[in-house]
Amino acid sequence: MEFVVNDQFSIAQLVLDASWVVKIVMLMLLFASAASWFIIAKKRSLLAKSRRSADAFENEFWSGSDLGRLYQGLERKAGRSMGMAGIFESGFREFGRISDRKDIQSEKLIESSRRAMRVAQTREVDRLEQSLATLATIGSTSPYVGLFGTVWGIMDAFVRLGSSGAAATLELVAPGIAEALVATAMGLFAAIPAVIFYNRYADQVNRLENRFDNFVEEFSTILERHAHSPRLAK
Repeated sequence: MEFVVNDQFSIAQLVLDASWVVKIVMLMLLFASAASWFIIAKKRSLLAKSRRSADAFENEFWSGSDLGRLYQGLERKAGRSMGMAGIFESGFREFGRISDRKDIQSEKLIESSRRAMRVAQTREVDRLEQSLATLATIGSTSPYVGLFGTVWGIMDAFVRLGSSGAAATLELVAPGIAEALVATAMGLFAAIPAVIFYNRYADQVNRLENRFDNFVEEFSTILERHAHSPRLAK
């Protein structure tokens, strides 16, 4: 589909006629837009999978099933447990590892388990936040990159007009300005989706982090009640 500006110019023609600096700016913005959409699609899949995994684990955890069997089931699965299941596995493993020590105080036992869960939680949040900074950078810088291309293109149009010796008329200046403004449009095209989805995904990551925080505290309370029960860690 070709977007026609007037009878003589189209968007494609304006891009082709732009100066090499403006073309480089447009290529950078095109790459940034493609990268942002790749991140958006990948992050959408990851966050949706993380929410489903957290929902499924919470349903199983609070169903009253034996925690030892739940832990053993996670250990038998191929690969490292992720999300809330990984946090539970880290805390339960640490609890079982040191609960048989007779010299360990219950407070230190719970604190050690909570610390292990916090480490797993930090690792999980880092995984969820990966590439969000890139999305934020694209969203915040693309308009300025496009504006640079526009300013450069307008300057180049006036320089060419001045060197030609022709009188400055709208008919002579308009094509060059139109070429330059394409860079601004491309900058906005790259920035707007990046900003929208960054805000949306950052909020979703924050919500998942809050769920992890609540689970760590709730599971720590359960471990505290069973701190002297060797049966839990077996």
